[in-house]
Formats: sequence, C-alpha cells, structure tokens
Amino acid sequence: MNRQQRLKLFEFQTRAFTEGSVECINNQWVFFDDETEEASLLDEFLHQEIEVFHYNRWKKGILFEDGKIGFADEVIFLKNQDSVRIRKHLIYSLERMLEEISDDAFYQFITHLNSLKFSIYDCIYCYNHLNLLRESERKQGVNFMIFDNQEDICSVQHHFCYYENVSDRFEFTLNDGKRTIIEKLSS
Repeated sequence: MNRQQRLKLFEFQTRAFTEGSVECINNQWVFFDDETEEASLLDEFLHQEIEVFHYNRWKKGILFEDGKIGFADEVIFLKNQDSVRIRKHLIYSLERMLEEISDDAFYQFITHLNSLKFSIYDCIYCYNHLNLLRESERKQGVNFMIFDNQEDICSVQHHFCYYENVSDRFEFTLNDGKRTIIEKLSS
C-alpha cells in the first residue's frame, strides 16, 4: 500500500467534511455550519481545499481571498447561499500514529473502525506513545484513542511492539460493552 492508497482511504471516510453554506456579510465571507449552526469567517480556511456544490456536483478547489475558488480548469466566485464543504483535519497525534504504523496495520485498523460505523474523523482524543519513542531502537507501548460518531463511543487501545518482531494489536471497546480485537504479527 503506497501513500496514494492510504490517502484514498482517508478520502472516503464518513464525516470527513464540515458542511454548510456561505454568505457575504459586510464584505466578508461567512461560513454557516449546517450541523452546529455556528458562523465563522471563511478566511480561516484560505489556501485550503474546499468543495463547492456547483452544477449539481461537488467540485474540489482551493479557497482564495474574496470568495474566489481555484479549480484545475477554472476559477469561480462564491455566491450567497452556495453550499460548501471543508475537509476536517485529523488530530495531530492520530495523524502521526497512522504514519508510523505498517500498511497492513493501517488498513486493518481503518477498515475495522469503519465496520463499527466510526470514521477516523470521529476521533476526539488520541494519546500517541509511539511518537515519543521515535529515537528508540525498541518501540513498545500503547496508544489510546477515543472516537465519537454522535451515536456511540469507541475506545481503542493500540498495543505495539516494534523490535525483532513487529506486532500491532488493536482492542476496540464500544459504549454498549461490545469488544473486538484485531492483531497483526510479522517477523
């Protein structure tokens, strides 16, 4: 699995976007979040990827000043009440952990999390012990993650040992008591 394949798994995660509409108020573009109904200045997302619902489909581009969105083949300007969605950022410690684990462990973790109806974008807490051992020859410990999909909570413990043998064990515990374990061993 290469970096592009990993990015594809990120791209198709549920709840990966904050969706809403935009409106120009006092010469400033304001984003209204559909879920929370909170308003924020669109300038907070300048030079980031944004998607706009344009001609009955989501079109991906880069947001620039004054409501301008650059696409590969054109530039458009936002209009009041345009529907937009902005990709959420992963928690930094989770992002670092996902970069450190093997391709097999990465794939198994993401697909199992998704089978439990959670997305990596549902992560509300991540303690990444692996990142603290970056300079160590022997890496062993546990990472802790909590996911909230607004219906259920999932706690994940990632037990890892990277030395002579490589071991990744993920223990998933849901708030209803259901538990599952997946383990990847290689020598």
